[in-house]
Amino acid sequence: MKSKVPLSSKKANIRPLLKKPNLGKEELKNYRPVSNLSLLSKIMEKLVAKRLETHLSSDRLHDNLQSAYRIGHSTETALLKVHHDIAEALYRNCMAALVLLDLSAAFDVIDHKILQTRIEH
Repeated sequence: MKSKVPLSSKKANIRPLLKKPNLGKEELKNYRPVSNLSLLSKIMEKLVAKRLETHLSSDRLHDNLQSAYRIGHSTETALLKVHHDIAEALYRNCMAALVLLDLSAAFDVIDHKILQTRIEH
């Protein structure tokens, strides 16, 4: 089955939102765009997300360790798993190391002209 989303449902009101309250309001790079969709688009998005989640769950297509975007899983469950694994390693007298990488602002440092050129080619 093939369906199309009407063009009118793809339109959004985009407004700038300051990334962090302590950033300067005069710098454009301190803002991120926020898209406000129509009510119909939001309802359609929720329906598709619900059907997709039902499919992924019923056919067991989620990775066992995936915490994001799953009901009953969160950053707390991910943190508990990491804590358990480290405690288990220490209990067995094994070495344990935890490396954390914060990519939350990685897109801010990308040269957007280079990125656009690579996407086009």
